[in-house]
Amino acid sequence: MFLIKTQRDNLLAPLQSVSGIVEKRHALPILSNVLLEKQGDSLTFLATDIEIQISTTTKTESVEADGSVTVNARKLLNILRTLPEKADVNLNLDDKKLLIHSGRSRFNLQTLPAGDFPRMAITDSKFAKFIITQKLFKHLLSQTQFAMAANDVRYYLNGLLLIIEGNELRAVATDGHRLAYACMTLESEESFSRKELILPRKTVLELNRLLVDSEDPVSVELTSNQILFQFGNVELASKLIDGKFPDYGRVIPTSLKNSVQLNHSTFYQSLVRVAILTNEKFKGIRIVLSSGTLKILAVNAEQEEAHEEIEVNYEGDAIDVGFNVNYLLDVLSSTSAEEIEWGFVDSNSSALFTLPGNDQFKYVVMPMRI
Repeated sequence: MFLIKTQRDNLLAPLQSVSGIVEKRHALPILSNVLLEKQGDSLTFLATDIEIQISTTTKTESVEADGSVTVNARKLLNILRTLPEKADVNLNLDDKKLLIHSGRSRFNLQTLPAGDFPRMAITDSKFAKFIITQKLFKHLLSQTQFAMAANDVRYYLNGLLLIIEGNELRAVATDGHRLAYACMTLESEESFSRKELILPRKTVLELNRLLVDSEDPVSVELTSNQILFQFGNVELASKLIDGKFPDYGRVIPTSLKNSVQLNHSTFYQSLVRVAILTNEKFKGIRIVLSSGTLKILAVNAEQEEAHEEIEVNYEGDAIDVGFNVNYLLDVLSSTSAEEIEWGFVDSNSSALFTLPGNDQFKYVVMPMRI
């Protein structure tokens, strides 16, 4: 039995941090719960789905004995969200029920024993550790995560490849139709031997949700089958995908016959408008590039048509090529650069999108027949 007294925001923020990985329905009911552990004036929130584990700690008023319990994460989160800001909240464990008291509001939630909660076993043997700012790591993920596969039978594509080598960190993602590559230099005196690891898709999405655009540090520790992140009050541990990622170097074109630089905003807005008239299942568009002009075209099953025309500084070979418009919108959404460069050989070959003057980002997309 324990009693917690604190303000609503002191409970809501840490609960939001850990509850993103909690499944609404699970074969093991306890995995729909969050573990609350009180020690003195510290309250720890811990959630897991067996593959990922997130924990964070907040301060509360120390009242009565220490203790621990698990309670449904979604129900507790929704209750706290709907209470007034800065409202005082009491949590009291009584006869296997968690009693929530705030003002004139009362809630009783069923609990499950903390001893039954399946914590992840964290591997002690770590072979590499580095520190990076949250802003830089979040940027690295956002430049590549959109190209990850989802529910692909090639399970190793349902994640993101991280490579650490020397003082360089690279991220690669592909779903077989497009590939995103980004890299950055680590400010570390240590030079690492090459290590490759595949982060699960869910881990990458959680990191992107939790990290903020700040100079605050992220500590990253690597083991043979796990990766551990620490930032702020959050600790995230994740299993790695055991598999062989494709050789991305063979996918990125090295010799391109033609290239054109496009204004990011103009190109993006034109694609957004043309996408309105694409088929929900068939998101194909045509891009017709000729001297001085780029046309973006779409025709749907109702024979409706969209046509956009952009003036470009281009004098190379003409090309008429089809793309999935979402693949182009994804890469444009991931960068705020003023210009993007499109390099190509012909309409049957992979296209390469890069940022002018920046060799740390590459995006490859396969054409499609229209």
